[in-house]
Amino acid sequence: QLQASGGGLVQAGGSLRLSCAASGSIFSINALGWYRRGPGKQRELVASITSAGRPNYADSVKGRFTISRDNTKNTVYLQMNSLEPEDTAVYYCNANVIVVGSYYPDDYWGQGTQVTVSS
Repeated sequence: QLQASGGGLVQAGGSLRLSCAASGSIFSINALGWYRRGPGKQRELVASITSAGRPNYADSVKGRFTISRDNTKNTVYLQMNSLEPEDTAVYYCNANVIVVGSYYPDDYWGQGTQVTVSS
């Protein structure tokens, strides 16, 4: 199970920090990521981070967003700075997880958290 939090309403130029905690019978977590779906748009990858901590960002958020993870807490974060109205979307966390008793990883999704940036 993935539980996301931290969304809200912020003015352009402001900041928000999203968190997403994984729970359950977890053996290991591979990549973690954040996706978003804006109004009338398709879901897109915002940022991802490997198990070794290597990040990857969409061009639209490079230099403004920072993804990080705390493996002791099975949690991924997304620090969003210099927010723009175009960042308005529902943000979803994603985790590639091997659960206890399984040999293969599977993808899990959080419930989504709304981020609204006003101009």
